[in-house]
Amino acid sequence: MSAKLDFKAAVVAGLIAGAVFMMLEMALVGTIGGQSPWGPPRMIAAMAMGKGVLPPPGTFDMTIMMVAMMIHFIMSVLLGVVLGWIISHWRMSLVTSIIAGTIFGLVVYFVDFYLMTAVFPWFAMARGAISIFAHAMFGLVLGWAYHAIAKPRLEDENLGRTRP
Repeated sequence: MSAKLDFKAAVVAGLIAGAVFMMLEMALVGTIGGQSPWGPPRMIAAMAMGKGVLPPPGTFDMTIMMVAMMIHFIMSVLLGVVLGWIISHWRMSLVTSIIAGTIFGLVVYFVDFYLMTAVFPWFAMARGAISIFAHAMFGLVLGWAYHAIAKPRLEDENLGRTRP
């Protein structure tokens, strides 16, 4: 019998992992990548606002940033629910949750930067080590956070108890 998804834990884990991802991606693009840290949010916002928001990538725009964050965090929460279900369904340990999360993040990278480029071709320009690393860290944090937040409930279910 599989454990039930802890929806609240999945949402919170998605928000945590999404925040870590965005800060990491922007920091690495701005330092190691030598490009503007505002490039990744502009690429995300362009999904809803069109590719006209892509140039100039070196400038900050509050509207573009807000649209990017809405899209990014909605996707992060949805991915949190998916990974949370996988972790709960398979009753994964913390280590297994982290490993599964890291693999999950790499799968998300592949989908984002190879499949979604059919609809959003500008994502192809961001393929590379920084994006791979940031997505792997997103998944790692997501797996860790979901397991850590949902763990008390999962332990109670394993013992046949329920929490209010």
